Amino acid sequence: MKILYAIQGTGNGHISRAREIVPLLQQHGEVELLISGTQADVKLSQAVKYQLHGFSFIFGKKGGVDHYGTWKSMNLPRFVGDMRKLPLKDYNLILNDFEPVTAWACRLKGIESVGLSHQASFQSNLVPKPKSIDWAQLVMKYYAPSTHYVGFHFKAYDNFIHTPVIRSEIRALKTSNLGHYTVYLPAVDDQLLVPILKQVPGVQWQVFSKHTQLSFTDANVSVRPINNEQFNESLASCTGLFTGGGFEGPSEALFLGKKLLVAPMKFQYEQQCNAFALKEMGLPVIWASDKNWLPILRKWVLDPQEHQFNFPDETAAVIEKVVKAFAR
Repeated sequence: MKILYAIQGTGNGHISRAREIVPLLQQHGEVELLISGTQADVKLSQAVKYQLHGFSFIFGKKGGVDHYGTWKSMNLPRFVGDMRKLPLKDYNLILNDFEPVTAWACRLKGIESVGLSHQASFQSNLVPKPKSIDWAQLVMKYYAPSTHYVGFHFKAYDNFIHTPVIRSEIRALKTSNLGHYTVYLPAVDDQLLVPILKQVPGVQWQVFSKHTQLSFTDANVSVRPINNEQFNESLASCTGLFTGGGFEGPSEALFLGKKLLVAPMKFQYEQQCNAFALKEMGLPVIWASDKNWLPILRKWVLDPQEHQFNFPDETAAVIEKVVKAFAR
């Protein structure tokens, strides 16, 4: 069996999930990998067959999407050319983690594909969603359309939705509480973030930043470039994680029993939905309308946070079910 696994390269969550899924797929056949997008900081250990430009959302530095940078990075002729070149009929199974080039190539050529992603869960009306303008929901629905969907979310809201894929390296971590707080906010510049964190005294902040190549310390805030191993070590020994409204990072923090505070990116519908779901579960959120972060940060640091999430290790079973149901 020959399998094409197409992966979105914006953000680290898609690649992190793929690192867990690829070895499981390889148990069922020959797997070739495709990545489109330019915003990931982690890499796959396996060779990538197709590295495409795709359509990437560019992270800004003020808590939201860089709309101009996103528009400037788009290249429709290249997108169409990449679609036409893909030999999709060579594959018995095409899996898509919110990757648009392969998704639209399959759609236009009448080839079945399986949306295997967190975003796939948004096909269900049972998933928590804030009230939003229609275009944001349309982007989620049509950015990477598939003929079948298998989703992941904080809860199994529907019969095709499963709890998060927690990486084996996270499941194997030995946790402790050394008193520091881990921070990962890729859409916020260090020059904006560090002065805010410094105003919460008596707390050590360990910030992992997309916006620096050098490590530095300012008062009680240490900032370092993104490094997967160092981040995992910090997360395993922290009191809590302060991060954006992505899916994998919050899921891992909840799995490890850490306190969690999220600040979803402005104008990013998926992150707004994730934060809305977390808010429903009693977890704190900093919304774009919260202009002063300090009271929320101080309350989060001072208040205990009791929660228990059961994210069973069912990824192998999910992959086996997908292969049996959809391979041709």
